[in-house]
Amino acid sequence: MIVRKLSRDWLSGYVEPQGFARDGRLELLDLTGKVTELTLREIKTVCFVRDFLPNDPANPERLARRAFTTRPRMAGLWVRLHFRDGDQLEGMASNDLSLLDPEGIQITPPDTRSNTQRVFVPRSALEALQIIAVIGVGTRRKVEDAAQERLFAS
Repeated sequence: MIVRKLSRDWLSGYVEPQGFARDGRLELLDLTGKVTELTLREIKTVCFVRDFLPNDPANPERLARRAFTTRPRMAGLWVRLHFRDGDQLEGMASNDLSLLDPEGIQITPPDTRSNTQRVFVPRSALEALQIIAVIGVGTRRKVEDAAQERLFAS
């Protein structure tokens, strides 16, 4: 994962898969094996990435798109996060009890083919959260099924 601080510095390393943010803190095992404890108040985003090889040291997360170009196809809440530093990021959040996590919110970014697979944003980094749409799992009916129903309707 790559931790982006509000000061624009970043760190890379590993965290526990579940419950990595507790009591306003995050423990990071960096790539040298040193454990670093960070407060969530100093963190902007925690990006779960495929690899740590930063081609661009200014953007190691490689988030090319920060907003959806069309309506997302996955189910959940389409949200727009407004950060305290004026930055914005869109993503898909789960429409379940994980939204009530007091530490922050996890989203899937718009470009799932990028290096970043998931993003955790501490609540303290947010100025506002806007729900753009609730997207459900749609079941498409085949055209033939609809025509068949009309044949037997009285």
